Amino acid sequence: MNKFTKNSPTGSGLESLVYGKITRRLIPFLILCYFFAYLDRVNVGFAKLHMQDALNFSDTVYGLGAGIFFIGYFLFELPSNLLMQRFGPRFWIARIMATWAVLSAAMVFVSTPNQFYVLRFLLGVAEAGFFPGIVFYLTLWFPSWRSARTLGLFILVTPLSTIIGSPLSGLILKVFEGVDGLHNWQWLFLVEAIPSFLLAFVVLRYLDNDVKSARWLSEAEKHVVINDLAKDAANRARSGQGKVDTSLKAMLTNGYVWLLALVFFSFNIGYYGINFWLPSIIKSSGVSDDFHIGLLAALPYVFGAAFMVWNSRHSDLKQERRWHIAIPALIGCVGLTLSAWCSGSTFWMMAWICLAMSGTLALIPTYISLPGAMLSGTAAAAGIALVNSVGNLAGFFGPTVLGWLKDTTGRTDLGLYILAGFLLLCAPLILALPARLANPKTFAPEPEHHDERPGAAHPVNAATRR
Repeated sequence: MNKFTKNSPTGSGLESLVYGKITRRLIPFLILCYFFAYLDRVNVGFAKLHMQDALNFSDTVYGLGAGIFFIGYFLFELPSNLLMQRFGPRFWIARIMATWAVLSAAMVFVSTPNQFYVLRFLLGVAEAGFFPGIVFYLTLWFPSWRSARTLGLFILVTPLSTIIGSPLSGLILKVFEGVDGLHNWQWLFLVEAIPSFLLAFVVLRYLDNDVKSARWLSEAEKHVVINDLAKDAANRARSGQGKVDTSLKAMLTNGYVWLLALVFFSFNIGYYGINFWLPSIIKSSGVSDDFHIGLLAALPYVFGAAFMVWNSRHSDLKQERRWHIAIPALIGCVGLTLSAWCSGSTFWMMAWICLAMSGTLALIPTYISLPGAMLSGTAAAAGIALVNSVGNLAGFFGPTVLGWLKDTTGRTDLGLYILAGFLLLCAPLILALPARLANPKTFAPEPEHHDERPGAAHPVNAATRR
């Protein structure tokens, strides 16, 4: 056995080298793109620290404006992913990035609640399809048995965006107040939109639409990937997890796709509620310096990033998905509940929010791998978009409910208890998905390389070896 065999699902050293090469080529660049996308989506949480007073917005106005982004996202995500199939990932990803950058920068001109609502809605329309589009794009390069670890690397950008972006946003607010007659929150939107706009043009030159068009892969390397993807599709069809009918109708009539959407909705209620309100929660606990708020807001994502990487790798190692989603959801529930209980203490509140974020972030890559592993073709593109768009409707309800409760009761702990309840709901919902559909071991590829000598035993597939 050579040095590659034990780490390769097919026992092929070439395969390990090829997927390593693809990962190094695509993942860092996609992380960079999504970093700025995510920053443009959630920087409104830091802008609130000063924007709300400057424009005399209530917490309800802020919560509705923060959440209405996801209404636009929901309405246009499925059409966006279908259009990506028509125009190609390279052009469509570049289009998304350029339009959301322009709209994010336009937040500089907001002066009324209606303007705030309209721009946040349009920002959701512009960004719709970006994340599920990239998830679908990665299914064109990686078979399902490599999906959780690959998505784990990509989705690592979610905590990284906050780990880096929170102190950066706090620093911009601290340094740019009054520069050239603009408020610091206006500079925040403007400065953080510029990289997204510039990256849109880089996407057009750097990304390839699929394996066949990748000039940086040799024909032998392309053959490895194309062969794996073909076996993956065949295995899905044989196991009943991917239907021969790969149409849009197949996705819309698949009850398990709707179950996954409900799981994602329950998860996102908790996740986005924390995300948009964390800077304000920290400030209400007694921290006043913008930069210090940014540093504290980054801390839960450090723990979340570490647990995310471990959980996604462990999920692939064990070839198990459901419990690697259910257990982190329960951890997130416990953390949020205890953070609400200890909301009067900055130290204990932050400690429990770190636990909550560890759970909520850890389940994302394992969960996101499921739609692409269960569906094929157009149904996969549409299914990923549908699950993500329905799930992201929670991004509207989470911040809106917290804002309304804050105005009504003057407290944020009641809202945190509600968010924790939705995380609790994730566990039984995901366990309702049959293991045969969720777990990728039924997708494991057949061994490619056999010893053809008479009487020689065929090697055991490394993906199923225990």
